Amino acid sequence: MKLEEKQQRKKRFKIAHREAKIGIGLALFHFIWWFGFAYGFGSKSVKEYTYIMGFPTWFFYSCIVGFILIVLLVVWIVNVYFTDIPFEDESGGENS
Repeated sequence: MKLEEKQQRKKRFKIAHREAKIGIGLALFHFIWWFGFAYGFGSKSVKEYTYIMGFPTWFFYSCIVGFILIVLLVVWIVNVYFTDIPFEDESGGENS
């Protein structure tokens, strides 16, 4: 394997690791959002619940708003921060 090919492969792995870390960060953000609203608003007595569009406040913010927010964040982050990289070697040879 030539030095140039090794550098190209190293660059691809660096990009893949960065994007994996971004994905893990998004998953953690989503979980924290869901947990915070579900157990923050949902820890009250059922008689004390407030409702938005017929849903308990905790459910509305944790599940409905959270889902919409995470979908928008994923679309934005993929368009802004992710890079299109080739999966195959440019040399056209077999992988070693």
